[in-house]
Amino acid sequence: MQTSTSMQLDKKLNSTKIVLAQKGFTLIELMIVVLIIGVLSKIAMPSYVDYVKRGKAAEATSTLADLRVKMEQYYQDNRTYVGGNCAPASGAKYFTYSCTAQTATAYTLQAAGKASEHMGNFNFTVNESNAKTSTFDGTSGGTCWLTNKGSTC
Repeated sequence: MQTSTSMQLDKKLNSTKIVLAQKGFTLIELMIVVLIIGVLSKIAMPSYVDYVKRGKAAEATSTLADLRVKMEQYYQDNRTYVGGNCAPASGAKYFTYSCTAQTATAYTLQAAGKASEHMGNFNFTVNESNAKTSTFDGTSGGTCWLTNKGSTC
């Protein structure tokens, strides 16, 4: 016959064995965690890439607006657009800027995305009448500058 002290000792030993047997993670649990991380990254990555592209496209719209003001100031001083500065002095990282049609009374400023910066499907234009066109990641906008993929004017 066991004494009460002996029975208590047996209970403690059995509970210790159970605790010691359950250390670590099983392979199934680890695979479930890897699956969850994979699904989350599959959802998050496209959104993040679109977010980064929207940030890079902001360079074009702000620089073109600035260049348009400078062209109008040049016209006020010289009564012609010919010879006006069609490119920013510095800071152009994701786009190449140019005048595609520059005459005494008209101009069209263009910002073409650099393929080396993953912006090759982007193009923005503005003219002396403030008529705007854009292609945002392959989506064409008629009379405005698109600000995100799938948007419309």
